[in-house]
Amino acid sequence: MEIYRQYAKQRRDFGRHPHFTDEGAEMLADIRPNEEHAKDHIHRNPVTTVTQVVQEMSEHEVNTNPVVFTSKVMHHVEGGWPKEVDYTEAEHVIRYRKKVEKDEEYIKAVAALGTSMEELVKANNAIDIYEEYFSGRNLDYSTEKPEARTIAGLTDPSNSKRGAQYVCWHPDGSSRLAVAHSILEFQKLQEGTSLSSYIWDVNNTTAPELELRPQSQLSSLNFNMKDGSLIGAGQYNGQFSFFDMRKGSSPVEATPIEHSHRDPIYDFAWLQSKTGTEAMTASTDGEVLWWDIRKLGEPTETLTLKERGGETVLGAVCMEYNPAAGPTKFMVGTESGSIISCNRKAKNPQDRVGAAYPGHHGPVYGLVRNPFYPKYFLSIGDWTARIWNEDLRTPIIISKYHSSYLTGGRWSPTRPAVFFSIRADGLLDIWDFFLKQNDPVLSLPVSDNPLTSFRIQENGRMAAVGARDGSTAILQLADSLVEMQPNEKQSLTSILERETSREKNLEKALKEAKIRARKEASKGSEDTKKDANEQEIKQLEDDFFKLTSS
Repeated sequence: MEIYRQYAKQRRDFGRHPHFTDEGAEMLADIRPNEEHAKDHIHRNPVTTVTQVVQEMSEHEVNTNPVVFTSKVMHHVEGGWPKEVDYTEAEHVIRYRKKVEKDEEYIKAVAALGTSMEELVKANNAIDIYEEYFSGRNLDYSTEKPEARTIAGLTDPSNSKRGAQYVCWHPDGSSRLAVAHSILEFQKLQEGTSLSSYIWDVNNTTAPELELRPQSQLSSLNFNMKDGSLIGAGQYNGQFSFFDMRKGSSPVEATPIEHSHRDPIYDFAWLQSKTGTEAMTASTDGEVLWWDIRKLGEPTETLTLKERGGETVLGAVCMEYNPAAGPTKFMVGTESGSIISCNRKAKNPQDRVGAAYPGHHGPVYGLVRNPFYPKYFLSIGDWTARIWNEDLRTPIIISKYHSSYLTGGRWSPTRPAVFFSIRADGLLDIWDFFLKQNDPVLSLPVSDNPLTSFRIQENGRMAAVGARDGSTAILQLADSLVEMQPNEKQSLTSILERETSREKNLEKALKEAKIRARKEASKGSEDTKKDANEQEIKQLEDDFFKLTSS
């Protein structure tokens, strides 16, 4: 049933239709300003207030422990054949294929797929999917806040509480990382402790990619620069060995114990050569040995680390080798805190050990040349980081003294003004001389344990930091710490040249002061001798007059 209501209303109840017309201006009020009231007016200071009705939020980041995954694989050889066709018999397969290829439905399907495939192939040839639309743009990251965040954490799978004493990235810029685990404290290695070190893929931190099983625990290791499958390793017992990832976990060959170092090999370097098979090792026994992995029976050369004119043998803790500074030149950081510059191919055997740079109050744990300016190098030791010019015997820049020991550091491979240093209190300091020189731009807590090793990737994006508890943190650096800033090289050049000039002037003034003091000392001795002669002559005259008067 439809429900409705009907009502009626007369036209006059709707109101009269309005009719508007233009009319002239009419003054309603005229209020003149009162000067007396204007004197009482007080200007109010502007106040800016902000109101946010949305609930406040805070950002938190956390790295959880990695979950252990298990991969299972099924290998499918060949299938999809009817039961009556034996795919192992070539004649059966050929006969069945000919039968299918003659089928009209198969021919229509292939023709339809061919048309669509042809269009896709033409589009693929016309469009460059790898084209960089914004190539050539110089982005300015100077206003970006320097940051580094932990993206992965590696732990010692053996659970033996061994430190991550040495880390090394693969030279091709991949995500492969080698970590040497060992206990370097004397007689701290317990029976049954694992001797293995590991190679990881940081994109898969569930399990190591390869386990290295040496005869003694590893104290250093590096990938070969020419053949990335070869890994050289310095062992705790003084032997040098090398591994081939294609041949398994055991070392391919090791040096004989009687011709090896007497102390652990704390550092070594692959040499630039045609074959890429030469390496040199350094140890705290005071020897530098050269090896060729094609014949490891005995070292090809030896060098005893002694300062020129001295007899004390200096133990080596770290080594620096950069072909850009000369294929035969290298530097060694010693236990005593001095840095020794050496030349393998010096004309005279006495000149193989060259200049000595006395600087640190303790062992030199880090030594590396600037990749953009090989003439300048960075040293890490005691409580400071120091930058040197190889032409001077004193550092041109010294960092402030930290509250804890510095245990390592490196230059950035992509930014000339940036370097890193690690500390015994678990902090990673990032220095950027383009921004400021007195303090690090970022101090990042990495671990609660002392940091023992550091290495940055060749592209400068990721860094690996090893700690004494065996953990290795993988850090991703912000673009401001990776991309070179405009005029950065010119700015760093002016800083280094200014400090070098200042140090040369100080050295010159010191020499002049020593010469002046030597002259004054010799002049004073001559005056004293002259006074003594005059007194002696006067005494003789007095004695003569006494004798003659009597």
